[in-house]
Amino acid sequence: MITLTINGKKQQVDVEADTPLLWVLRDNVGLTGTKFGCGMGLCGACTVLLDGEPMRSCALPVSAVGSKAITTIEGLSKDRSHPVQQAWIAENVPQCGYCQSGMILSAVALLKKKPQPTDADIDAGMTNICRCGTYSKVRKAIHRAAGNDKT
Repeated sequence: MITLTINGKKQQVDVEADTPLLWVLRDNVGLTGTKFGCGMGLCGACTVLLDGEPMRSCALPVSAVGSKAITTIEGLSKDRSHPVQQAWIAENVPQCGYCQSGMILSAVALLKKKPQPTDADIDAGMTNICRCGTYSKVRKAIHRAAGNDKT
């Protein structure tokens, strides 16, 4: 048994230590907002926050989590009231939406480190891939969430 803190709640899961966190979240805990993309930690669809840091959960064995707090898109807010979620809605960022949970969590982590990011900070900090190419909307939404009126 492995004990994890997911979205502020302790959860026990009976999985092998090398099971990727993504599959523990989706298959064992039932949190399907975190998506499978590439399976190699490259695209970012599976991004979650681990003690506030963005991590690619598809390539992270559950045994590596330890006592760190996991935040998934479901744990960011119950009603889409987080400022980044509100900015995403206001800027109509999603097209297909598949990558958006990972994008939003990466943006939350970026804004925690750089509350007033420049375009260059956003470009460097947002390494998630969006097949629909919504990068300019992502940038606008991050500026909006930061209180920079670049919309």
